[in-house]
Amino acid sequence: MSAESHYLDAIEAEENEDLEQALEHARLAVKADPEHSNAWWMIVTLLAPDGKYPDIEQASKALVACNRVVDLDPTRVDAWIKGGRLMVDHLGLYEDALHWWQKCREAAPLESVPIVEQTTILSDLGMYVDARDRLSALFEENLDIANSQLARISQLHRTLEMSAQQDQDAHFKPWKKNHGGWTAIKMRSHKAPVSENMLFMMTTIPFLMLEVFASRSLFGEGWGAFCLTSLLILVTVIIGMSFTRKLYYRVNKPGFNLLRAIQFEASSAKVVIPEDIRRSKLYLFLLSRHPPAFQQRLEKIVESEKKLPKNWKMKLPDFDSHLDEIGYIEDEEEDSELSSYEEE
Repeated sequence: MSAESHYLDAIEAEENEDLEQALEHARLAVKADPEHSNAWWMIVTLLAPDGKYPDIEQASKALVACNRVVDLDPTRVDAWIKGGRLMVDHLGLYEDALHWWQKCREAAPLESVPIVEQTTILSDLGMYVDARDRLSALFEENLDIANSQLARISQLHRTLEMSAQQDQDAHFKPWKKNHGGWTAIKMRSHKAPVSENMLFMMTTIPFLMLEVFASRSLFGEGWGAFCLTSLLILVTVIIGMSFTRKLYYRVNKPGFNLLRAIQFEASSAKVVIPEDIRRSKLYLFLLSRHPPAFQQRLEKIVESEKKLPKNWKMKLPDFDSHLDEIGYIEDEEEDSELSSYEEE
């Protein structure tokens, strides 16, 4: 049978909800024609459908198929996005994802999605200076921003603005064994994170109840009193939400730092988290919130017991490589690296 025949059989099997048969025919299609991009894409969607949680084997094979799709058709933005999601959300390949999105920039220099994704990854890893440079490139190159991206960009901007006002040495760096953040994590490791809703209920709800009970004596009765009471409650809620959000990040800072360490371990494939913290309630809680493939891969990393070497460095992509594709630069390479792991 030809590749196209197998592909059509795969479509029919998928419509009949026989996913195993559909996957088998899709694989036969790419075996007959390795350049059948639609069949490769079907393998991706069958192994890692949206809204589902593939295991490490399924996620890895789906990523391989994604690579084949973008190699055959670099204009497939959906394949670039799917591959990036598999790398970050399911496999924890943050460093590889930075290079993945830079390749996407080379294929589609005018797309804003790669910059937003790179900024998010760098921010999650605590590399705020590089993240600010990425976000500023979004405006310097005057790229179109989709409405769906505005909220995310606004949040990233606030995060990076807050980081700029803080001491850079205070930012938690998991690759530094003696960073002060580890002490705070150990002190908080026996407790799970506190939810923002719980903090709001503890700090704001009592004031709201007091205002409701005291409103009659304060404002009297009638529509005027009702409007004043409603305004007071609205102001209290706004102030309470702002206060709760700040308190939430302050109370849960050790949890956010440990989350960064977990992400860093997944990205570097090296062990940096002390064993006593790894057995803690906080660690187990944060790990359980990750997809199965992420957990399975991190488990393999921990079992390997490979420590981060003294001379370790993260190699960032050349963030200007896309300019060569549109004729702005020629034969210019620049390496950006994360500071080396410190054995103090």
